[in-house]
Amino acid sequence: MIPRLNIFIFTLIISGLTTCKLKEDIEVREDFKKYYDEYQVDGSFSLYDERHDQFILCHQEQFVQAFIPASTFKICNSLIGLETGVIPNEHFVIPWDSVTRNPVWDKDHDLKTAFANSTVWYYQELARRVGGERMKYWLDKANYANADTSGGIDQFWLTGGLRITPGQQIDFLKRLHDNKLPFSQRSMDIVRDIMIVKDTLDYVIRAKLGWGGQGDKEIGWYVGYLETKGNVYYFANCIQTESSKLNDIERAIKFDHARRDITLQILDELKLTSQ
Repeated sequence: MIPRLNIFIFTLIISGLTTCKLKEDIEVREDFKKYYDEYQVDGSFSLYDERHDQFILCHQEQFVQAFIPASTFKICNSLIGLETGVIPNEHFVIPWDSVTRNPVWDKDHDLKTAFANSTVWYYQELARRVGGERMKYWLDKANYANADTSGGIDQFWLTGGLRITPGQQIDFLKRLHDNKLPFSQRSMDIVRDIMIVKDTLDYVIRAKLGWGGQGDKEIGWYVGYLETKGNVYYFANCIQTESSKLNDIERAIKFDHARRDITLQILDELKLTSQ
């Protein structure tokens, strides 16, 4: 796991017995709640600063709370698909199954476009081709979240039993960055490449959005890492709201935007992406 982040510290945090003064490598920023209030959602933000071995946390109790990963699982699913040879490279096309969903998804996709557009049917077909036995083997080997594949080979990360915490998201991303996952260098290089969402002269962001239902809640994610000035910052933004509140189209659009926008606002406030 990530250095100096242990059960004792987070037991204290959850019990409300500690502050950022008690442990210098944890900075609590509850003032970031203003961004969640702006979008009328609950949620938490977790950031790990590699150079300073420091965590910045908002709503820190959720750091160890497990949620459905939804499309953030596409990071791991891509790695498994490549490693098993089910897909040879990022240009491998799976033909559209002709089921109408939305204009962005309703066409043939390769791994790169399916990842960028979060094309669910592509990754469902990829999972089916990997198969239940191999999928479970690689989830266990990669120590991915709770590695629970119950609920169906093409549903377990969407409506099934797979659960991941913000802390586990950051741990997995860090191991991907550091080449410490049990996948080939080639597989990890390809996935890191397709994860790039912004590449500037000053910084690079690799990330993935996710949105899924869990009970009567909607769970939204934006996870990834920022490389800038010789340092790496890993982040996990997890937002939640009651499903019934998203019956209104405007609220649904606001929830959709909140996943990424809150993250970018916080990174900007921390002066990690501002010029």
